[in-house]
Order: sequence, then C-alpha cells, then structure tokens
Amino acid sequence: MNKYKSLHKWMLVPMVFMQFGIFKDYWGDFSDNAWSVHIHYFTGTVWYVYLIIQPYFATHGQMSRHRTNGIIGMFIAGGVCLTALSMLHRDIVTTERSLAMPEQFGPFQPWFFFGVAAVEIVMMTAFGYAVIKSILHRKEIENHAWWLISTVFVIMMPALGRGIQNLYVGMNRQDWPNVNIMIPLYFTQLMIIGMLLFGAWKYNKLKHPATYLALGVNLFIFLLEPIGRSENVQLLLKALIKG
Repeated sequence: MNKYKSLHKWMLVPMVFMQFGIFKDYWGDFSDNAWSVHIHYFTGTVWYVYLIIQPYFATHGQMSRHRTNGIIGMFIAGGVCLTALSMLHRDIVTTERSLAMPEQFGPFQPWFFFGVAAVEIVMMTAFGYAVIKSILHRKEIENHAWWLISTVFVIMMPALGRGIQNLYVGMNRQDWPNVNIMIPLYFTQLMIIGMLLFGAWKYNKLKHPATYLALGVNLFIFLLEPIGRSENVQLLLKALIKG
C-alpha cells in the first residue's frame, strides 16, 4: 500500500493532459454543445477526479470514505461509458454533414468520423471491462488499483487527440484543406502509450492484463484511417447506430 501513497499526485498528470486537450474544443463553443456532450464531459471529468482522490483516501487512513466513494464512482463510470456510446450517432450525423459540405470540413472527410465511431466503440467496451474487473478484484488492492488506473489511458485519446489535432491544423492552416489530420493523432497515441508504460514501469505493472488491454486499445487506434475508409465498416455502423 505504501508504494501508492503518491499515486494521487501522479494521477494529476493525465488529468491535466485531458483538460488541455478538450479545453478549447469544449469551452470554446460551450453554449452550442448538445446536452449529451455536456453530460459526457462532466462525467468524464468527475471520473478523472475520482481517480485522484480515491488513491489518496485509500493510502491516508480513510478507507471508509474510500469505500463509500467507490460505490458512487461505479455509478460515474457507468455514466462515462453510456454517455460516450450515446454520442456515437453524432459521429454518423457528422459524416453526412461533411459529405454535404466538404468545403467546410476540409480534410475531415466522412471516413474520419466513421473511424472515430469505430474506435470509440472499442475504447468504451475496454473501459467497461476494466471497471468490471476492478470490481471483481476489489479485495486485491494491487489488481483493483491498476485496473482502475488503466481506464485513464484507455479513454484519454478523444480529449487529448482533439486538442493536439486542433493545434496541428491551426499551425498548418495555410495548407487547408491539404492537412494530414492523422499525424497529430499518431503523435497523441505515442504520448499516451509513453505515459501508460511509464506508469506501468513505476508501479511494476508492465505485465499486468490491464496494461496489455490499455496498450492494445491505443495500438488499435493507429488503424483508425483504414477502418474508417472500409465500406463494410461504414455500412455496419450505419446499420447499428441509428437516431
């Protein structure tokens, strides 16, 4: 337990990265965001906060508070997962808008949003699995803690990737619409994998199943473009995700 005494401080790092990534995209057009976007943003943010305060409670003699907040935290985790899945239809609608108004979307063609929807399904499935595993191993501190910590790296991409992508597009605005929008996402994935492996190394969890899961999800995201361009995937997503 002692090796986790400073974990709450380390968990501030991914929280800062997540907020940096999503800050302009969310707060920049706050009033224009759909209700589902607001709910997902705040449940996701609260989940990150819980992953900071829960290790603190557990390692600073406040186990009763840790257990109580843990029950509430599982409710929050369900909110994160379900609100993310409920927003998938938004991605499908965006594919239609980008097809109808290509001059407005530029390099963000329909395949990109199909790819985003596909990888988000994988991310949220992995997130839910990790949370359930943390519940099943709640009496095994080492496993319980690392399954929960891994969820940070499983779902970090959309927020951080959006911020880095917006920054990259802004820096290359003169080349619009001929901007490679995947370069910043590849860079994002390398950052996330780097943070994951550093954390796993620090807490001796490089060979933990949760580490493999988070690593697998982030490697899968490198396939976003070919998956999004697949006509079969596009047809499947249109059939599954309907408004």
